[in-house]
Amino acid sequence: MSSTAGQVIKCKAAVAWEPGKPLVIEEVEVAPPQKMEVRLKILFTSLCHFAFSFPRIWTRSSRAQDSVFPRILGHEAAGIVESVGEGVTELVPGDHVLPVFTGECGDCAHCKSEESNMCSLLRINTERGVMINDEKTRFSINGKPIYHFVGTSTFSEYTVIHVGCVAKINPLAPLDKVCVLSCGISTGLGATLNVAKPTKGSSVAVFGLGAVGLGAVEGARLSGASRIIGVDLNSARFEEAKKFGVTEFVNPKDYKKPVQEVIAEMTDGGVDRSIECTGNINAMISAFECVHDGWGVAVLVGVPHKDAVFKTHPINFLNERTLKGTFFGNYKPRSDLPSVVEMYMKKELELEKFITHEVPFTEINKAFELMLKGEGLRCIIRME
Repeated sequence: MSSTAGQVIKCKAAVAWEPGKPLVIEEVEVAPPQKMEVRLKILFTSLCHFAFSFPRIWTRSSRAQDSVFPRILGHEAAGIVESVGEGVTELVPGDHVLPVFTGECGDCAHCKSEESNMCSLLRINTERGVMINDEKTRFSINGKPIYHFVGTSTFSEYTVIHVGCVAKINPLAPLDKVCVLSCGISTGLGATLNVAKPTKGSSVAVFGLGAVGLGAVEGARLSGASRIIGVDLNSARFEEAKKFGVTEFVNPKDYKKPVQEVIAEMTDGGVDRSIECTGNINAMISAFECVHDGWGVAVLVGVPHKDAVFKTHPINFLNERTLKGTFFGNYKPRSDLPSVVEMYMKKELELEKFITHEVPFTEINKAFELMLKGEGLRCIIRME
């Protein structure tokens, strides 16, 4: 039993006091975990572009003011269990874990289904700033509540999370590397391996060559795809993408015709599989229309604007093209993430090439600047 179990812990956290402002390192109080909760000591966290899909709550690109503040952001991380609450039997203090922004309660219809990972109880909710058990926050400063973010709040030295959102992993896995598996890279990887499912020797197009897209490329490489076509508006990304297995590059701005037509001409009718990782509605349409009729499958990963409308001719479906969507790469967090970590431990999955920067916790705002400038893929933030 941890010496701090059952006690309030004072620690440092990066607090977002309001939208559009830099995070502020503050001393916060972290209450003990309650029923079906665990308190984690976060050792490494990273900045994932996923949260920029929700401008209502993100500090640097927020356009609205109606979300919950102040709050502690962060959702991609790795740490160690400090203590557990009532009813928690799957984890004990000292376990090495990955916190995840979505969960797996194990009891709902989605968790019992082999086809879904969209847990009814613990599905992502960007507006919820409190714990499910009692609708209260576990963070405070001088008695003032500080709210949670997507159930994780990893920009804190200690955090409290529902047990269903915590994946126990191999204690030998280096936490400063596998922390990146708790969101973006797993999302792209799973979109390819679990949803698109390209066969050996097939052709794959990946739209968007950020970390999620390169995770999808990694999945195509592991699947044995013979042609991996990277599609991106930023030609500067192309050279880096070669390290991940991209064999050909297409910048839509270099052509006067739609990129789907360009890809169809390159591949004698279309690619076998495509994965869209941008959230841009035009890229989504292109990703679908560039797959081969008869067997082509397109998978949408990116989060579009709420008012975006997907438009394509019905004949594209009637000609036996398939369109799919995916959430977190169709991985069930507790059941599946440990095996993804093992892929890294067996040197099948290469994570080091995704990690391009590292900063101490005190310089967390520098990680934001790097991401907003489009520099690098993943910036690891050392909590100690």
